[in-house]
Order: sequence, then C-alpha cells, then structure tokens
Amino acid sequence: MLVGWALQLSPLQLATRERESIAQPGLDRVTAAMERRLGGEPVGRIMGEREFYGLGFHLNAATLEPRPDTELLVDLALDLLPRGGRLLDLGTGTGCIPIAVLHARPDALAAAIDLSEKAMEAAQLNAERHGVAERLELLLGSWFEPLGVVGPAAPQFNLVVSNPPYIETSEIASLEREVREHDPILALDGGPDGLGPYPIIAAGARNWLGPGGWLLLEIGSTQGAAVATVLAQEGYAKITIHKDLRGLDRVVSGHHPGQ
Repeated sequence: MLVGWALQLSPLQLATRERESIAQPGLDRVTAAMERRLGGEPVGRIMGEREFYGLGFHLNAATLEPRPDTELLVDLALDLLPRGGRLLDLGTGTGCIPIAVLHARPDALAAAIDLSEKAMEAAQLNAERHGVAERLELLLGSWFEPLGVVGPAAPQFNLVVSNPPYIETSEIASLEREVREHDPILALDGGPDGLGPYPIIAAGARNWLGPGGWLLLEIGSTQGAAVATVLAQEGYAKITIHKDLRGLDRVVSGHHPGQ
C-alpha cells in the first residue's frame, strides 16, 4: 500500500510493472514512507486517508482513523433509519458515520457535531468528496450544545449515533504505539472508567429524538452491560448489545418511545 501510494500507482499497476526500476525521486518517497511506518506511524496516517465502508476518508491530526469495527454502527443505522429520516452524529471526526449512511441513502439527511474545528475541516472535505455535503450539516461544539435550546421548534432526529471516547484514562499509556502516539487523546479518553460520555449522550438524546427514535452507541468490548444500564436508567426500551464480527460487544442500541 505504501509503495503504491508513494509512486502513485494502483495495485494493478504495481503488479504489471513490478520489474521496472524505480527512479531516485520515487525511491526517496518510498524510503521516507517506510521510515515513518517503522517509527510507529500507522499506514493511514502516512497516506493521509483510510478506507471505511468502501469509501476513502481524509484524515488529519484531530481525527481518529475510521476502523472496521465501526462499520457495524453504520449497518445498524441503515436498518433503523426510516425513509427520509434524519440522523445526528456526535463526535463525528472524519464524518465517516453520517457520510457512509448518506452515501448509501440518498433520501436521508444528517447533522454532525464535533468539538474540534480541525476535525470539522476533515469532515467537510470528506462530505464534498462523496457528494453528500448538501445533506450534511456540520456543527462545531460540545455534544448537543450547537443544536440550541430544546423547544417546539427544535429539530428532531430519527436516530442519534455516536462513537465517543471510551478508553479509561489509565489505559491510554498501554495502548499500541500506533494509537497512543498518533490518535488524538481527545477522541480516546473516556474518563477514569471510560464511561464518561455515555450518560451525557443518553440523557441529551432524549430531547432531540422524535417519538420512536433510536440511540446507537459504539462501546469498548467490556462495556456492554454498563452502557445498557445507563440507557435503562434514562428510560430507553428494547435495549440490545450488538456484537461485531469478532464476537465482541461493540454497539448498544436503545429505543426512545417518546411522549
């Protein structure tokens, strides 16, 4: 992947031209890329993008690399979002979740919130790249604050989703070098128990979900029961813990019955 990126060649071109010599400028680019990888920098960071749900997403220093585990969240969102529905994504980063949903569902609309202005820049680029910018409203701020005051005229959503920070503060130092040295701490640190964002999201989402709406939350693999309890305490029903392809708890869903 790095050689193809450094030489601007597709996998097919690499295969059909494998016996060709590399000119010095290209060799310098390959060498520089390899040195960065050997230094612990992830391939996606070096290339500046990562594939997610079949789409390429631009990265920057303020965004997590989209990971395959999160594709389950998109699958569930596509199943639950009604035709013409509206989705809200909290802590959007690259925008990979709402953009993947909107790309697959031309009938849908979405809003996405992030605390980082630089992350918003990446999300905007990605939305334009995949042709969904006109259906995605990007809002800068903390959790639900950019939506304004709850009231009769406030927007309502059919689905609220989030992949929030869920790593325990004490565990960050023990993460793989690719993560702890290159992913933004703001997007990793979920507080002392890793659960800090979940009560905030579960309580706030009730104000913005329309009757019968759903909340979808990505979780750490050991957090299913704890997050399910948070949703139950906030009055959600039909609470389900969904497993990823490795059989690990990955998403908790809850139904908001409304008034």
